[in-house]
Amino acid sequence: MPSPLSRALRALSTVATLGLALAAQAQAFTLTSPDFAEGSSLPPRFEFKGFGCAGDNQSPALRWSGAPAGTQSYAVTVYDPDAPTGSGWWHWSVVNIPASVTALRADTGAAGGAQLPAGASHVRIDYGVAAWGGACPPEGDAPHRYIFTVHALKVPRLDLPADATAALAGYMINAHSLGKATLTARYGRPAAQAKQQ
Repeated sequence: MPSPLSRALRALSTVATLGLALAAQAQAFTLTSPDFAEGSSLPPRFEFKGFGCAGDNQSPALRWSGAPAGTQSYAVTVYDPDAPTGSGWWHWSVVNIPASVTALRADTGAAGGAQLPAGASHVRIDYGVAAWGGACPPEGDAPHRYIFTVHALKVPRLDLPADATAALAGYMINAHSLGKATLTARYGRPAAQAKQQ
């Protein structure tokens, strides 16, 4: 039969474990958007304008919270692993977002970077531009996944060359990562024949 002391120690250990679990839950690093929910369809205004697509080519608003301790800056990426390229498709890459920033407004991805937080910059994506490039999956494909990720970094800035690609930025982001939070949307375009009917 356990002694009163061992029962008390076991109860104390249980309380401490629960407290740590609750603290970890409270500090979970999360990413959300007022423009779409996890797993939902990306609204058409975020579609690319070009390549046969006719959206507004706007980036959605994003918000995050619960970054790991020691975060000195953020990066945001958007990636389509379903693009028929053999290597996916980078739709957005933003680096050097100050640690004090916890949201990006809609259309922050506009070309030129005027909407970006001070100090942040776009990285060249697979459309060949340093800006947001909206969804534009091939007609008739099953809806593609668009994985939005905010990365918490342990450095105040990434020193990247001016012509860096999103893949190079991704390498540097992962080398300095403290943690990340993701939000996934889906987007598809009906086959041309189906649209005509």
